[in-house]
Amino acid sequence: MDLGLTGRTAIVCGASSGMGLAIAEALAAEGANVAMFARRREVLEREAERLGALAVRGDLTVAADLQRLVERTVDAFGGVDVLVNNGGGPPRGAAAGLSDDAVEGAVELLLLPVIRLTSLCLPYLGRSGHGRVITITSTSVKQPIENLALSNAIRPGVVGWSKTLAREVGASGITVNAIAPGRIDTDRLREIYDGRSTPEQDLAEIPLGRFGEPREVAEVVCFLASDRAAYVSGAVIPVDGGLTRGLL
Repeated sequence: MDLGLTGRTAIVCGASSGMGLAIAEALAAEGANVAMFARRREVLEREAERLGALAVRGDLTVAADLQRLVERTVDAFGGVDVLVNNGGGPPRGAAAGLSDDAVEGAVELLLLPVIRLTSLCLPYLGRSGHGRVITITSTSVKQPIENLALSNAIRPGVVGWSKTLAREVGASGITVNAIAPGRIDTDRLREIYDGRSTPEQDLAEIPLGRFGEPREVAEVVCFLASDRAAYVSGAVIPVDGGLTRGLL
């Protein structure tokens, strides 16, 4: 299916591996100009060269790096049509006994970069006529995940901010949505199992009986980035095989 993304420009964060790389691949395959942002220079540059994309090395938590990302993207492609906010998760841990530093670190990792980068891109998204903000979150915005207290606490705030922004920028033709992936087969998921075989109980909790693939998240991103999704805004879309039980 041709989603009409040829020639549009997308910024993809966390693009050197996992879901971010899959998203960059899918957008590039749809004909979009892609700016890939990540910390690891060698792998980022290798993947960007493979996709014919722009590689911009930097850290989501460094405001100057985000400014440089937008500047280099605009210099290379003339604007920004699609922003995909995506990054790693905070350390695992219980809610009891969290330190101030741990909470502040989670805010600086999960919330501030989304606000900063989206704000930098908004002038270009408004001029695009097809502006799209898509933020990759987690099923923790739908229901808390055991031993992920920081994610459970901060990611819902990202969604609250995104839904507020959607109401503010809708008149400019900009849509703002979030995707809540479930258990997707990435390096981060493999770390949880530490090389052990997948626990049968975890798979049994997923109605489809398997982990998701990064490309399955990427394909939803491409839809949301397209004009076919022009009337979808302020939404949180699970891509989780039916894992979450909440009605909303």
